[in-house]
Order: sequence, then structure tokens, then C-alpha cells
Amino acid sequence: MVLLSFDTEEFDVPREHGVDFPLEEAMKVSRYGTNKILDVLKANGVHATFFCTGNFATHAPEVIKRIIDEGHEVACHGVDHWQPKSDDVFRSKEIVEGVAGIKTYGYRQPRMFPVSDENIKKAGFLFNSSLNPACIPGRYIHLLTPRTAFVKDGVLQIPASVTPVVRFPLFWLALHNLPEWLYFALVRRVLRHDGYFVTYFHPWEFYELKEHPEFKMPFIIKNHSGEQMAQRLDDLIKMLKKQGEMFVKFTDFTNAYMKKLASKK
Repeated sequence: MVLLSFDTEEFDVPREHGVDFPLEEAMKVSRYGTNKILDVLKANGVHATFFCTGNFATHAPEVIKRIIDEGHEVACHGVDHWQPKSDDVFRSKEIVEGVAGIKTYGYRQPRMFPVSDENIKKAGFLFNSSLNPACIPGRYIHLLTPRTAFVKDGVLQIPASVTPVVRFPLFWLALHNLPEWLYFALVRRVLRHDGYFVTYFHPWEFYELKEHPEFKMPFIIKNHSGEQMAQRLDDLIKMLKKQGEMFVKFTDFTNAYMKKLASKK
């Protein structure tokens, strides 16, 4: 079982490296990348969950419509990816639902940073996917947190997948920089061990970052970006489909998990 997701946000990574990057330009990159992702998913006949910021939803309603029309799930990812605020859990739900015209059931905090569990529950979300249970200095130190799904205060927490024991993260950077055969082998290891696999990518990864030195992006982010990343995503999906894996949206996984949990009581 595969839970494929995309953090669908405005492209603010250059700002992390001291580059003043206006929202209008950031949205051009993210619109392009999201449409590339949707093309790959459509060609393979699989569905995913798109965690969208309020900024993205407001400035790209036509892309939100395409996401929904093609059978994918829309969830929330804060409001302004660069400047998260404490009430974003509520505001993002209001904004994204207003643009999408549908109810949203899940949340992921920008950069998978900590978020108030109390607010998640108050906002009415069924699941929270804001945990990367890995050890990445300067970003995540989560070696003692659960590495698989668990329930907290009635909300299902769905961490990103890491390998058993050493907790090597299998998120976007890994697919950019590992040889495909090694990444695929680690994914299969997680599937055998956990029974499911959770990963996430971003629209801007599918833009030709190597052609823009003015972004001042590190090599590990630019590596295999653009068309190469679209091909890697395509290869990943085809490998998983060949293995007979089913692609499920996060809400469907949540409902099945909670139902199974209730049946054991």
C-alpha cells in the first residue's frame, strides 16, 4: 500500500538561501511543477494526496480544480509556507476549502515542523502527517518518536516512512540523490516491514532548477530536478505498480485504519 503525497506550496526555497523571491515568481514555478506531477500520475492511473498551502490555493485555483477533477485528495499545508503562524491550522482549512469547494480532512505543517495537536483536533482534521521520524541535523531530531502510524487524541498521526532500525528517510531528497536501484530497494524493505509506504515531494522539484543559478540552490536539491525528477517519479510508480502495490489517499488510509482499530475493541 502506497501513500504518495505532495507538499503543494509556493516555491520559497531560494529565500532560505538569502535570495529575495517574490510570490508571483514562486507561484509560476509551483504551478508548472504541480502540472508536471499531475501528468505523471494521470499517465500511470494512480491517485495521491496534495497538501496545499492557502497561498497556493488562492493563487492557483485552476490547478486545485485539476487536482480534484482527476481524482486526487486535497489536504492542508498551512497558509504562507515561509511564515507559518499559530492559527494557520484553522485559516488554511478555511482558505483551501473555500477555493476547492470540498471538505478537507488532513493537515501537514510546513517543513514538517511541530504543530499543535490540540489545534489539529479542534479544526476537525482526521489525520496529521507532520512528522518525519528521522534524525537530520538542523531539521529533524525524532529518533524516539513512533516511526509508523499511531493515534493521538483521536487523530491519526501518519509519519513519513523511514527505514527500520537506522531510520534512513525515504522522502524527496533521497530519490534525488540515491541511485534508483538503492532507493527502490529501501522502499521495498519498508513495504515488507510496515505493510505500507509514505513519502512526499514538492512541485518545485519538477522545475529545471539546474538552469537557474540565481536561485542559489544546493546541489543535493538541484540534482536530478526537472524532467529527470519526473522520470524518477514515473519509474518509482511503475516499480510499485509492477509489485502489485495499491495507491491510496490519506483519508482512505485513515478511515480503514480507524475502522480496524475500532473492530479490535
